[in-house]
Amino acid sequence: MSFNRRKFISLTALTAGTLGVSNRIFGAGLNEAENEANLPRAIRDLQPMVAGIVPITVEERKQRIAKAQELMAREKMDAIFLEGTVSCFYYTGMRWGQSERTFGVVIPAKGSLTYVCPKFEEDRAKELILPVFGDEIRCWEEHESPYEVILGIIKDKGVVHSRIGMEERVRFFIANGVKKLATGFDIVDATPITAGCRMIKTKAEIALMQKASDATIDAYKAAFTSIHAGMSQTELSNNITAAFKKLGFSGGASVQVGKYSALPHGSITPQTIREGDVVMVDGGTSCEGYASDITRTIVVGKANQRQIDVWNLEKKAQDAAFAAMQIGAPCEQVDAAARAVIENAGFGKNYRLPGLPHRTGHGIGLEGHEWTNFVKGNKTPITVGMCFSNEPNISIPGEFGIRLEDCVYIAEDGAHFFSKQSIAIDQPFG
Repeated sequence: MSFNRRKFISLTALTAGTLGVSNRIFGAGLNEAENEANLPRAIRDLQPMVAGIVPITVEERKQRIAKAQELMAREKMDAIFLEGTVSCFYYTGMRWGQSERTFGVVIPAKGSLTYVCPKFEEDRAKELILPVFGDEIRCWEEHESPYEVILGIIKDKGVVHSRIGMEERVRFFIANGVKKLATGFDIVDATPITAGCRMIKTKAEIALMQKASDATIDAYKAAFTSIHAGMSQTELSNNITAAFKKLGFSGGASVQVGKYSALPHGSITPQTIREGDVVMVDGGTSCEGYASDITRTIVVGKANQRQIDVWNLEKKAQDAAFAAMQIGAPCEQVDAAARAVIENAGFGKNYRLPGLPHRTGHGIGLEGHEWTNFVKGNKTPITVGMCFSNEPNISIPGEFGIRLEDCVYIAEDGAHFFSKQSIAIDQPFG
């Protein structure tokens, strides 16, 4: 049954006085319509772009589980345990979350998955679990130990190496609870398994990330038409959120203005845009869980020469980072290439300001930040299927900051941008 807004407003108006329904309910409906009418024309004209989205298939998730089991054999682990968070979703298509009660899944080196669940939640778990990956649920009552259940599953699946992997988001009290019971077992880091799978994206994953990136650019383009002197950062941020909503996505962006753009993750200080200010917008959305992360930096009105010069240097650093993304090269090479451009122009070395205060990029996928990073000391070779942000940043405290951020995927023929780079300080969308 579809929701009829007109009937809702009429009913609310009729009953607000007689039944004690809050006038705020009625007002909320009108305010939403008024807010829509007050949006810039470019945002109002946006159309949903969710057609053609293809979720990850059951077959692909089966392949992920099989790869995890291959990696477990290589790493000499008998099983790994995941709570109901992102990695659980990656393998099973199911999210649960975390509470004080242990819920999770055991992926054994051989055999099907088994879920660990509070007994009173069993029926809800059955609704969410896809039996194709394993339909066994072992429950624990409130007075019982979930850690005994986890260890019992692993023993029943077969023990060869006496090594149990804990995914990095498993909380200490759970890992420690299993450790206390698992005499003769080593409790080890499961990151070689989870990162070993998640770090390499398939074409299906890259397609979802492309859709998220496309939506982000379209939302930014529409919202940027509204930028004007006297506008608050909150108003611009709200316009970006509204643009995502019109496109059919839930997304948003932070906005930092003037000297606050020199703080890479911004300031809580309320800010108003003025003529000649640098404006930095950093945000994104997700598609079937797969993230985008894009930053655009512009100047409102006419940029001065100092702003243009630093912007151009930032673009040069981003180009250098991209050129260094060669298959087989160590990830640290990318950071070194971007950093050299900025440092050779006279900015600070080794993260000192003014200069580049952070790594050049991070992995991206089901999480906005995941494995692996473009950072000094990371010898991980760049491999087909990896996805990264490319975001060198020039911060000049007390003055302004310039960051250009576009994400990249590594294909068989090398690196490709998900989004077109900015061309110039007054041409942010390629």
